[in-house]
Amino acid sequence: MTAEREFDIVLFGATGFVGRLTARHLAEHAPSGTRIALAGRSSERLEALRTDLGWASADWPLLVVDAADEAAVADLAARSRVVVTTVGPYARHGMPLVRACAEAGTHYCDLTGEVLFVHRSIAAAHAEAQRTGARIVHACGFDSVPSDLGVLLCAQAAREDGARLGRTSLAVRRMKGGFSGGTIDSARTQAIEMRSDPALRKVAGDPWALAEGGRPARASGPSSAGARRPGPAGALARLAKASPVRREKGTDHFTGPFVMAAFNTRVVARSASLLGYGDGFRYAEYSDYGPGARGAVTASAVSAGLLAALAGMAFRPTRSVLDRMLPAPGEGPSEEAMASGRFRMEVTAEASDGRRYRSTVAAPYDPGYSGTAVMLGQSALALVAGEGLPDAAGVLTPATALGAPLVERLRAHDFTLEVERLEG
Repeated sequence: MTAEREFDIVLFGATGFVGRLTARHLAEHAPSGTRIALAGRSSERLEALRTDLGWASADWPLLVVDAADEAAVADLAARSRVVVTTVGPYARHGMPLVRACAEAGTHYCDLTGEVLFVHRSIAAAHAEAQRTGARIVHACGFDSVPSDLGVLLCAQAAREDGARLGRTSLAVRRMKGGFSGGTIDSARTQAIEMRSDPALRKVAGDPWALAEGGRPARASGPSSAGARRPGPAGALARLAKASPVRREKGTDHFTGPFVMAAFNTRVVARSASLLGYGDGFRYAEYSDYGPGARGAVTASAVSAGLLAALAGMAFRPTRSVLDRMLPAPGEGPSEEAMASGRFRMEVTAEASDGRRYRSTVAAPYDPGYSGTAVMLGQSALALVAGEGLPDAAGVLTPATALGAPLVERLRAHDFTLEVERLEG
């Protein structure tokens, strides 16, 4: 990217709920002189947002752009060094912007949690982005920064010891907060797509669907259970088989499925393939519901509800009921509710030589809202700064595109990201 650009960052979808939080984060934390523009479909809503942000954003330009207008999207990409987008569902609205950024050599980051969209992005834009030097970085929020960076820390520790990763898992130890309406809308869109096309169900069900070169020779994903079962039933069987309700080894805690595992595991698999975690690497995620009988009951109840909700999204009659119960795109919690949010996740990894590692990723933020805004905003600022970034281009992940600089940036914003070597 040698040509001078008009903007350092364009935030597209700035007036949505998470978009507004990200705009606020940039207004408060972007270095002085960073040239930021706000983009969206409504000039009135953009103007209101800029006013609400206060003096720090008073001179930010406003760009009225519709995601379906490919010429306008291409112009937006050509004018900025980095484009940040919260406009989803990405399968419906995102591909023109991905292609435009790849062609223009413009760095890009988003919040997608859609396997099918990332799979299409790799096919459509990876080679072109490598040619132009663009970093197309998907999943820069709670999907999938904690998972991706947590595994990266373990992989780096193992590499320092001359080893590579084998069996690795992530446990959600604590999570208080909500999933955004945009995340739910993306899940709904993908469920509808999968129901209509067996080929898409196969892609979404493949643990290595996003990995460069496919499945390593000796690796396995979280599970291949359900691979022969069609539609949502197969997807649910894979999720349940990957992390059923069970007692956690070495503790009396009970665990169950983690709703984001079906996407996070694919992102981590792409990082593993690009960074060489090892041919024996395999990865799963689960949620910790606590000890004893209460933990067992909670795990069973939450898991049953989760699986029912995922199944319900795939069928029109039940989907209409869920639509009335779940938050819509653009909606979110109060400031007070977000202030009480937090999360803590642990990655435990066994290396090829038997050594074991544990990383912790935690933050005092609502994971799907205020925490995601920090992760997305700092991803964009890391791309603008460029200092210390891995030597990479193409359709990437947070670990492969941003790596250590993003770790340090998040630590500076009260995130815990640490790794330790375990005995035995």
